[in-house]
Formats: sequence, C-alpha cells, structure tokens
Amino acid sequence: MEHIFESLPPMSRTAILDELRARIAQVEAVGGRHPVLPFGIDAIDHHLPGGGIATGALHEVAGSPDLADDAAATIFLAGILARSRGQIIWCLHWRDLFSPALHLAGLHPDRVIFVEAGNDTNVLIAMEECLRHPGLGGVVGELRKMSLTASRRLQLAAEQSGVLAMVFRRAMPPESQAEGSAALTRWRVRAVPSPALGFPGLARPRWSLALERARGTEPQIWTVEGSDETGCLAVPAALVDGSYPSQSRQAA
Repeated sequence: MEHIFESLPPMSRTAILDELRARIAQVEAVGGRHPVLPFGIDAIDHHLPGGGIATGALHEVAGSPDLADDAAATIFLAGILARSRGQIIWCLHWRDLFSPALHLAGLHPDRVIFVEAGNDTNVLIAMEECLRHPGLGGVVGELRKMSLTASRRLQLAAEQSGVLAMVFRRAMPPESQAEGSAALTRWRVRAVPSPALGFPGLARPRWSLALERARGTEPQIWTVEGSDETGCLAVPAALVDGSYPSQSRQAA
C-alpha cells in the first residue's frame, strides 16, 4: 500500500491526503454524539460540520474594544443560547451586562444565572464545574485570556456532559487570533451600517459575522441581520435572491 501511494502523482497524493484530513476533522469536530444548533441560514449551516453550532463542545466568541461591536457580539452569543434548552450559567468577573438586553435576542433573563467570579482563574473553575451538569442549556465564561490547557479541559468537560460551552473573549484584539485553543469554532462579530429605511430605529442591525477558526472547515465571513427575539439571524433583504456573498479568510 505504501509503495502504491508513493507511486501516485503528487497531485493525486495531495488530493487523497486533503480528503482524509477533511473527513478526520469532521469526525473530530462533531463526533455525532450531540445535537447541533443550526443558524437557519443555509450558507452558514452548510459550511459548518454537522450543520450548525455543535453542543457538547467549546466555542469562542471574540469581542472588541468598540462598544457597537461588543454589543453585537453579546447579542450574537445570547441568540445562540436562546435556541438551546435549559438554564444558562453565565460566569464573569463582575456583572456589567444589562440582562434585559439579552431578551432582545430571545434569551429571557429568568433562564440566566450569573456567577460573579472576580478573575479569569475563578471563571475557568466555575465553568468547568458547571459543565459537569448535563441538564444545563449552556455555560458561558467571560475571559480575558485562556491557555490551551484550560481550553482543553473545558472542551473535555463539554464533551462528557453534552453541554454547550461558550467562551466570550470581550475586547479581544485581532492579534490574539494566533493563540492556541481547543475550541471547535471562533467567531467575531462587527456591526456594519444598515440600509436607511426612512424611519429612524426600524432597521434591523446588520453584522459582519466572521468564522475566524473552525475545526473541519475553512474560515469565512458573512453579512447577516442580527439576532431577533427568537435568537435567529436573517439574510439581508437585498440578498434573498439566493446570491449570498461570502468572503473566505485564511486560517489563523
């Protein structure tokens, strides 16, 4: 077998290896044991292994020092959690979130238990402990930094319980993209101008949604309308004809 493989033309060997890597990565990314939370937008769901955000796994959402971007990232995260079932544990240094705003993305404040942990170390401890309880709908941790070892522990705990784990890296600078992580996906959300409708306050927020890193697929960027009261994104009206532009990005 080795002799036959070595005798193949370089392009054939490359194609075979690429296909094997893709299949292995897809198995590693989803595993088939836990359900996924689809976004409801074909261009995004078809791009993600399994067709959505995998539960029983760790994901990252990158925030930004820009207030509009940070708010968009928070609502994006809340929208994902709103589509899960069960209580949400939100671990953070101190409670500075305006919880009624989460309701705008379908995440009712009654579903959220906030844990004020004081620092990154305690947030990680609280997250790992909460992830041991399979009845939860999700566990969020707001972190400034996360080591590769810490991310592996969270990923393992999420796999074992089947609970969705989300790390929110608020005010995360783009240069931090190179940091190692065991998370299946990393997302970055930026607010972009919405088209003027002639009536102030009626335009749905529009975002640039970047999949910066993902196991089993390539980075990508989409333009979407922000989460509604059910936690769902939408395709901007100008793109509903099926031509959905997206922009590939090089992996970090």
